[in-house]
Amino acid sequence: MPRIPRFFMNDPRAAYHVISRTALPGHHVLGDEEKEHLLHLISWLSQVYFVEVYGFAIMGNHFHLLCRMLPEDQFSDEEVKRRIRLYYGEKCKIFFYEEMLKKWRQRLGNLSRYVQDIKQRFSRWYNKRVDRKGYFWADRFKSVIIETGEALLNCLAYIELNPVRAGIVEKPEDYRWCSLGYRARKGTGENFLSLNLGLPRYEGKNKKERFELLRKFVYGKGGIGSKNLGKANKFRYRSRYFTESMAIGSQNFVNQVVKKVSNLLGLRRTRKSKHLFESLYSS
Repeated sequence: MPRIPRFFMNDPRAAYHVISRTALPGHHVLGDEEKEHLLHLISWLSQVYFVEVYGFAIMGNHFHLLCRMLPEDQFSDEEVKRRIRLYYGEKCKIFFYEEMLKKWRQRLGNLSRYVQDIKQRFSRWYNKRVDRKGYFWADRFKSVIIETGEALLNCLAYIELNPVRAGIVEKPEDYRWCSLGYRARKGTGENFLSLNLGLPRYEGKNKKERFELLRKFVYGKGGIGSKNLGKANKFRYRSRYFTESMAIGSQNFVNQVVKKVSNLLGLRRTRKSKHLFESLYSS
């Protein structure tokens, strides 16, 4: 039976929660060295592809990535050339021509190619390192469409709290391989992560102020440092939708996703969409 084609929204509001698991048995396949190399690949390729990365969490047998693909037409041909050189290295001589730039422009704006590049490069590195052959990752990656704004912020909090839920650390910034921990280590220095979440309260704030806003929000959702765990337990129960849903966002956004998926699959009738964000995260 042929695979259902992967669906992507051609909408500037659409971000993606990507989840990919290893095919190898055990909960601790990814040790410190493996996590560090995977983080290096994510960081580097995020500067090659047309992508805005909001957060990540690299766990023992899977990783989470929250990102948005940027419109191809906002990048000049010179910028495409620069990214190709970054991909191959400055020492590699490249002959640029129109058709090549067109294909690379499409590639650099493609979520599947971006995630595939990360996973394939890691698999080759890992297999060579331990002298093995075969698949490292289990099947295709899973992706949930997330509307930028409040839904995106809640999904980011879910990702940041992964190491806390797993009992590895008490505070997410103490975990080296999640984005809150990465931001805490880097401080206000340059990094590949973005906090342009599409929220008015984040606009006009510097990096340090945005980081504190995010940390306070994550602490609240995780019940960190609070004796009242009611909201945290509610969030923990409902956060499964961040991995099990097709799309999360406003009623209008979810309706658009349902309509486009139905057209893609040729469905005549669709089930009524649910306002997932409002029903899951309203206080």
